Amino acid sequence: MWRMGDWSMSVNARVRLIEQCIEMGVTSFDHADIYGDSTVEALFGEALATNVTLKKQLQIITKCGIKLPTHTGGIRSLKHYNLSDQYIKKSVDNSLQKLGVEKIDLLLIHRPSPLMDFDEMAATFQDIRASGKVLHFGVSNFTQTQFAALNRRFPLSTNQVEFSPLNLNAMNDGLFESLQDLNIAPMIWSALGGGSIFSNHTAHIQRIHQAFTQAALSMGLSPAGAVYAWIMRLPCKPVVLTGSGRIQAIAEAVSASNVQMDALQWFELLEIIRGHEVA
Repeated sequence: MWRMGDWSMSVNARVRLIEQCIEMGVTSFDHADIYGDSTVEALFGEALATNVTLKKQLQIITKCGIKLPTHTGGIRSLKHYNLSDQYIKKSVDNSLQKLGVEKIDLLLIHRPSPLMDFDEMAATFQDIRASGKVLHFGVSNFTQTQFAALNRRFPLSTNQVEFSPLNLNAMNDGLFESLQDLNIAPMIWSALGGGSIFSNHTAHIQRIHQAFTQAALSMGLSPAGAVYAWIMRLPCKPVVLTGSGRIQAIAEAVSASNVQMDALQWFELLEIIRGHEVA
């Protein structure tokens, strides 16, 4: 939902988008306190207030921990991370108020900080869970080591990371295998490389584009759907975020979840992505 502030949707259009998602079986909605210059949670909350029956049909995910710069009295503050007990608890209360809900289903720490104290964060999560304000906790953009350190102190539900045919880091650095070992499914952001797979005209990315277009034809999917299917083929069971307000784009991801890509086709695409065969 991070672009909702850019979609220029009326409240009724936002309500209809949520309803259509639920009709397709998409019931989890991903937010962050800073999305849309801190406006998106309130926009979503306005839609939920318009149709109060929606609250019981969906799961709310939101993130906190990034402090955006502000300008007050001619003084500009610095963008930074704040993962202190007080700040996380205040962020939860603010998100609940903006969204107009009684609980958050999944709270994620948006980005790791060099100053994060794993013991303090675990204690904070325990307090918030005991209050009933948040049901489950996870992280976003954490390394394998960072995730393991916090998970030893408090059970985490996911790690939301960037992954696409243009960014294979999470597959290559052991992160996905470590999550699979824990039976924890990662959430994936920027699965289409920020749209670059279909808009960048460099020779290599054009070859990737063409390869997924061909794969899509053989699978009865859209090219974007083929990318999603390639990602979902991983045994760590990634959950892909679309980041789109177009119901058709969301439907493409749903269609991909119902198809399992053949292993040989998966490796053919990997070879084109990497530009060389496996060792």
